[in-house]
Amino acid sequence: MVDNELLSRKISNLQSYVSGLEAADDINWEKYLNDARSRAFVERYLHLSIEEVIDIANHLVSFCAFREPAGYRDLFSVLHEQGVIPENQLMTFQNMASFRNMLVHWYEKIDDEVVFGLFKKRLSDFLLFVDLVKQWVKSHPDA
Repeated sequence: MVDNELLSRKISNLQSYVSGLEAADDINWEKYLNDARSRAFVERYLHLSIEEVIDIANHLVSFCAFREPAGYRDLFSVLHEQGVIPENQLMTFQNMASFRNMLVHWYEKIDDEVVFGLFKKRLSDFLLFVDLVKQWVKSHPDA
């Protein structure tokens, strides 16, 4: 059974990180490139946001006894198999997992254009994930 308190805390953390990124509207491309503090803030908050998404996904897999995923990308395949994530959004979350791996393991080769693009254009993906999880939990009260 899903631990609603834990899930609520994780969702709240995720929403807080996304709000922080949304509030950083003073960070334009030039500032991102030239201000190490701004770049670090964006990278770290994107990383923390993705970690919360992965934690929420792992929580669902674990507490609902779904099949064991082979890795972070597969974690979202499991959620798709269970009806949490629709087919048309699966790649979005799998790409999020790949981006996380890039941030963590290949940090010296981070593509600034990719990071900045996610910061400016893809924050809604995190809120979509929250909505999908909430809808699934609501429709599966025994989960």
